[in-house]
Amino acid sequence: MSIRGKGGSALGVAVVTGASSGIGKVYADRLAKRGYDLILVARRRERLEALARELKQRYGVQADPLVADLGKDADLKRVADVLSTDERITVLVNNAGTSAAKPSLDVPIATVNNLMEVNARSVTELSLAVLPGFVKRDSGTLINIGSVLSFFALPFTTSYSATKAHVMLFTIGLRDELVNTKVRVQLVLPATTDTEIWDVAGIGIHNLDPATVMSADDCVDAALKGLDKGETVTLPSVEDPSLWDNFDAARIKMFQASQTGKTASRYNIGN
Repeated sequence: MSIRGKGGSALGVAVVTGASSGIGKVYADRLAKRGYDLILVARRRERLEALARELKQRYGVQADPLVADLGKDADLKRVADVLSTDERITVLVNNAGTSAAKPSLDVPIATVNNLMEVNARSVTELSLAVLPGFVKRDSGTLINIGSVLSFFALPFTTSYSATKAHVMLFTIGLRDELVNTKVRVQLVLPATTDTEIWDVAGIGIHNLDPATVMSADDCVDAALKGLDKGETVTLPSVEDPSLWDNFDAARIKMFQASQTGKTASRYNIGN
């Protein structure tokens, strides 16, 4: 399957998943404003088609809706096929996600499976679908949306955090694999953001401290500014960038320290 628009932007086509609301909708707007044509992916047809019409009218770009539920095998394959065959594509924003905020034993296994399918598997498959073309052309931008819960789990976010941890390490690994190419890879780690995912999680944004909530507009604007600055990891709400640097350095140091065939001295007999 290939979606072919009229004409064509010099910047190419940006694909945004989860584009019908929240962070994805703002990415669609900002990328259209920059002059990209768009392929908009989401489950809700009416919202998606309305957004496509709005962006065409506002920015004069081509915007094609692609209705898909990334938790379903057939839909995920349809989107992956577009990414692997449409050479106009220059940007992929893997934003689609779902959530559940309950202690693990209270979350149905079907919900856990859906979290893994949408949050982790779709990001993996869509990234690996688009990257061969990017590498062949030695250009392209992959943006994967993780979360600060990629490296932290609250007592009611265990499965969600685990899926976002996959996004974090997968994206960092891809970045390192592609370091000698001109393909850009960015991991975005938002904190609490005003999107519908809080309703999906069963919490509701109105139950959160307003001082901790960032607007989706501010989150995306910060992430794109980070991309423009050459950041490969962007935490829109973290003032001190050395916090990530220290975390990353500790992660690497821990791995390096593990590379020995001897047990640590504290496990020796007599200790």
